[in-house]
Amino acid sequence: MNRIYQRTIGGYISIGGIGLHSGQKVKITLRPAPENSGYIFVNTEQKFPTEIVASFDKVVDTTLATTIGDGNTQIKTIEHLISAFRGMDIDNVIVEVEGDEVPIMDGSAAPFVYLIKKAGVVQQKRFRKFIIVKNPIRFSEDDKYIEILPSDDFKIEFTIDFPHPLIGKQHFFYNASPENYEREISKARTFGFYNEVEYLKSKGLALGGSLENAVVIGKDGILNEEGLRFKDEFVRHKILDLIGDIALLGYPVIGHIIAYKSGHALNNKLCRELFTNRRDFSVVELREDYFPLYNTPDALFLENQRLL
Repeated sequence: MNRIYQRTIGGYISIGGIGLHSGQKVKITLRPAPENSGYIFVNTEQKFPTEIVASFDKVVDTTLATTIGDGNTQIKTIEHLISAFRGMDIDNVIVEVEGDEVPIMDGSAAPFVYLIKKAGVVQQKRFRKFIIVKNPIRFSEDDKYIEILPSDDFKIEFTIDFPHPLIGKQHFFYNASPENYEREISKARTFGFYNEVEYLKSKGLALGGSLENAVVIGKDGILNEEGLRFKDEFVRHKILDLIGDIALLGYPVIGHIIAYKSGHALNNKLCRELFTNRRDFSVVELREDYFPLYNTPDALFLENQRLL
């Protein structure tokens, strides 16, 4: 399938589960969407449903997850689903939500990758637009930072550093492709510390959290009976989250992201910082099937001056 053309899914497909933060049963249905639609979320339980195009400027909360909103409508915990879309090179999807939260499933993006493959992938007729990073951009808070550099493709270097001996300092390099995403990133689960999970629940947060949908770290070890899926599952999940948050820019990104201890809030601030200066990036259509982009002098770029 040609990577320069937009893609959607091949049919309708649904899945249900528990909302991580509400603890309530929720359900989503994925539907094909026309070219240039992006990722459209609709709460079907509303009398007059509001469509929300998932975008960085629609993010209204980054506490423990990424929440988008428009007016009185909010959809919570979208990052794993959006990560699967972007990781698997899907550009246009309608997501119908029964409830106000995407189900957490097993805490990873793997169930959503399965849904995408089950529905099938359809190549569309319009060319993809790419965000091409021209100048380095960096955003930092305290000892955390995230930056994006010009590159010939999309790649991520992420480092985490936790004082807990079961995590410590972990580093992972991800070079984007659907194959690498499915194999290296999609199965990595969200994680938390047992004492923090209990505290959050006492405050009415993370009510759906359990060993079924998160890696829970106790004082002396991992509480999940099956253990870890990767020895560095924690940093891989941070990359999974980052892919979802960066996907809210609206187009695939050509750039090299380097992150240290970043999270949803910092990821979103990088997106907003990028769009404050038009000179730092271009939105282009690639009209020849050449990858990586900057290693192909014969590739023809057509700059699109109009942004979403």
